Amino acid sequence: MTEREPGASFEQGRSATASPQGTAAAAVPERDARQRILMATLGILLALTLAVAVLRLQRITEFPQGIQSDEGPDGVYALQVLEGEHAVFFPEAASGREWMGVYTIALTTSFLGRTLLAFRLPTALAGAGTVFVIFWLGRLLFGRDESGRETPWRGVFVGGVGAGLLAVSLGQTIIGRASLRANYLPLFLGLCFALLWWGWSKTGRERSWPRIALAGVCAGLLPYTYIPSRFTPFLFLFFGLSFLWPLRDVTRERLKAELPWAAVFVGAAGLVAAPILIYFALHPEHFFIRSREVWVLNESQGTALGAFLYNVWEHLLAFGFQGDLRERYNFAGRPMLNPWEAFFFWFGVGMALWRWQRQPAYRLLLLWLAVLLVPAMLARDVGLGPNTLRMIGTVPAVYLLIGAGMWETYRLLRDRWGRTRIFGGDWTRVSIALGVVVCVVVLLQGANTYRTYFQEWAVTSGFYLAYHGEWADAAHVLNAQPAAENMIYLLPYRFDEHYGFEYLYRGDAPARVVRAVRPDLARKVQSLLAEIGEVSAVKVLDWNEEFVWAGQGDENLVALLGRFGRYAGSEKFTNFRLHTYTDLELDRSWTFYETLEPLTVHYDGGIDLVGLALGRGAEQISSQQPLRLGKDRSLWVALQWQTAPGLDTDYAVSLRLYDSEGAKSYQDDHVLGNSAFARTRRWAVGEPVDTLFHLEFGADLRPGDYELRLIVYGTETNVPTVEIGVWEPELLLAHVRLDEAR
Repeated sequence: MTEREPGASFEQGRSATASPQGTAAAAVPERDARQRILMATLGILLALTLAVAVLRLQRITEFPQGIQSDEGPDGVYALQVLEGEHAVFFPEAASGREWMGVYTIALTTSFLGRTLLAFRLPTALAGAGTVFVIFWLGRLLFGRDESGRETPWRGVFVGGVGAGLLAVSLGQTIIGRASLRANYLPLFLGLCFALLWWGWSKTGRERSWPRIALAGVCAGLLPYTYIPSRFTPFLFLFFGLSFLWPLRDVTRERLKAELPWAAVFVGAAGLVAAPILIYFALHPEHFFIRSREVWVLNESQGTALGAFLYNVWEHLLAFGFQGDLRERYNFAGRPMLNPWEAFFFWFGVGMALWRWQRQPAYRLLLLWLAVLLVPAMLARDVGLGPNTLRMIGTVPAVYLLIGAGMWETYRLLRDRWGRTRIFGGDWTRVSIALGVVVCVVVLLQGANTYRTYFQEWAVTSGFYLAYHGEWADAAHVLNAQPAAENMIYLLPYRFDEHYGFEYLYRGDAPARVVRAVRPDLARKVQSLLAEIGEVSAVKVLDWNEEFVWAGQGDENLVALLGRFGRYAGSEKFTNFRLHTYTDLELDRSWTFYETLEPLTVHYDGGIDLVGLALGRGAEQISSQQPLRLGKDRSLWVALQWQTAPGLDTDYAVSLRLYDSEGAKSYQDDHVLGNSAFARTRRWAVGEPVDTLFHLEFGADLRPGDYELRLIVYGTETNVPTVEIGVWEPELLLAHVRLDEAR
């Protein structure tokens, strides 16, 4: 089937006559056609510019409001780079970071300071640039048919549709506005193939050493972007080999002629990638840091294959049927493609398979899609659906396949009904009308994306929390606070760091993020203060629990500092309070309890409970008397353990409150861990291990008498272990009296 484009009859008229008059006459429609193509191209570029300006760059410092955990490490490493610590790979934080995201943030930070604008601008520009690269790539891939004849309208259409739909995609808008290093992968991969196609045409008439070398440079930059880029060498290899199949048609002369061009590409790519390749050769363990954590085949033997096949199916469903449930990458679990996009995508995939051998452009898109889906399919996040961030390398192929599917649908309709009475033989007007319809649909989708993102999603508390806006607010508040001499801020959290806060905080007083649920919290805080030297005041950030849940770490810190310091007042802000403590007693050992009540509870599972302490705030209370809790219904529980030889079970505890009728009214479960957060099977035999838990009995519990009981159970089986000699799983720790909470 020979491709015929609307308004392309000048191709035939050009050869109708060899006379000067005929040549001049043919030049007029050819010139008009090229002007129309130019005008269409300029119109598309203008529309794309408006779309990325509104959806990707507008209010970039307002939404997202903070820096979430996937973004933050790049900012912290950027600060290290600005202090002179350079590297091609940063292995310590968040399973390793490549060069690209770190150094681009370092560059903008050097000009704009430690601000959200400096942090987000590089990847926002990369995401916006990807839109234009896809338009260019679409024009190049589909600007000629299989016979080498120019098909400019096909290229403009496929590239324009692909770039336009990417520009207005809700999911890609959410990811593109985040400072995720993944945004560089589709940009440089798209640039690589555009330059490669531009410089290495099938006919050889337009081959260019500089263009192919630039394509190699872009390929060499890919390992510095995002982990899935490590699969791109397979894409280049498979695509190159596809031209050599079937082998019987390949002559030695043809292969010999192509090798120098391939050497230019591979050589340029190798030179640019050499630093990080050498680094991984010297540190092979760093190459697999993240992969070991999420490898789907880590499942036990017999379920690994099933897990992989399930993961494959789950990610295929992303194209129109199932969405990513991660709020920081998607909204309301929507599929990556809406229904009509999914229809044209799958139709485009089908047509690409049909035209696999004849059209290299389709072959490239299919291989691109298949190879760059593999990283997502090999990584497992149970219960969260397809991971659209790990699929980001497929984005150019996905949206160009949608454009190709729409074009192929148009061709089928034109060839079937183009000469019937329905359209009166004038298919050009129909083509223009269909083009207008496509433009209107893309425009409406852009308007819907704007409304959904800026008016429905970005203004909600869920979005604010997904991007840790409260930490950005804390940095803003503390940056403006006057710093007294020898003062320090302590910020409780689930971990010992928050990279977003570390990047944004630039106040004079030191600020430390503390994992405040750790069992050795008292010793850790005392050690931290001792390292600083003389400390005149400590300010503890006490989060409003609806914004940050730190495992009751706020209360642990407040109780500890109230015990060994003097409370000097509080300040209230939107998301937190600042409590100030002075006159700290650093000359004695810090503990949550003065004494530990000895216990002898031997469990048949090989673990012993050897000590107990109960308290409220700075006050320790004996377990031998009823614990009376009034308005403040909080209670801390310290338990000391020992393990026997040969223990191969990880244990957890369940602290439960039962009312006078024996009904369970409250439950709080925790996995047991020592000061290094190692679980029970890794504890040293016979070494005492302290654990600390903070219980908060809500106002919904009616006043009355209760019993606080303990159950110890295996984390894998959920089966309780029982006390030897008693043979009961529950241990009574204390009697509790709850008074009116209000």
